[in-house]
Amino acid sequence: MKSGSSVDRRWRAWAAVLTMSALMAACAGSKAPTAAAPVPAAGESKDRITASDEPESSKRARVRLELASAYFGRGQMTTALDEVKLAIAADPTLAPAFNLRGLIYASLGDDKLAEESFRHALRLSAGDADTMQNFGWYLCQQKRFAEADALFVRALAAPQYRDSPRTLLTQGVCQARAGDWTAAERTLQRSYELDPSNPATAVNLTEVLYRRGELERARFYIRRVNSSADIVNAQTLWLAARIEHKLGNRQGAQEFGTQLRNRFPQSREAVAFDQGRFDE
Repeated sequence: MKSGSSVDRRWRAWAAVLTMSALMAACAGSKAPTAAAPVPAAGESKDRITASDEPESSKRARVRLELASAYFGRGQMTTALDEVKLAIAADPTLAPAFNLRGLIYASLGDDKLAEESFRHALRLSAGDADTMQNFGWYLCQQKRFAEADALFVRALAAPQYRDSPRTLLTQGVCQARAGDWTAAERTLQRSYELDPSNPATAVNLTEVLYRRGELERARFYIRRVNSSADIVNAQTLWLAARIEHKLGNRQGAQEFGTQLRNRFPQSREAVAFDQGRFDE
């Protein structure tokens, strides 16, 4: 796939949606570890672990991390970075804080500190699939595709990992960006089978099928997306129009293009339709 092309922009746009939701899920679920209850003396019963057993430093770190995640979700990167620094100062062993710091630095374009943060998070928690997922996507954006794919594979192999669909989605998008259409189709199909309700999966799978010439299958998936009024957007309508055009269904392409022009007249996709750039 050519860097800077309209195709690459589409992958980045849809990947941004899936990645932001994945990253926020990972960050929202991050919790500072609680202290173990004191070991009971011989003959004594083991006490229950409650909130009072958590050290003050861990509580402060957890609260700061939650704030940092919230600011990150709102795009307030500088404030998020301040909060995550405070979380790390309170608990330097908190791996999710370094994971989030990596995301923030990546968003700020500081590649060196982003990579250092992800690697440090994995040193603290080598089996953390969320960090592997996020670090893998970061490496994909750097076009380090083999390294990224290896991290996705590790994340998917993590015991009791529950977010396989979103990691498969991210992996599939990365494989598509690398131009490996066969692997991308296989990975995205698996993600779709595990979570057919995710529109980002359906759209990315449609794009791959379109690129591979599997037009009837591509039509099936994009129709499901465009049938939901709260999901349809300029990209999904334009993709549907391009598929119909490729199938030789000029009337169908015109219908989707008219919807595109009426609903999203200022979009890049509407301009492309008006200029007849179906093969961009």
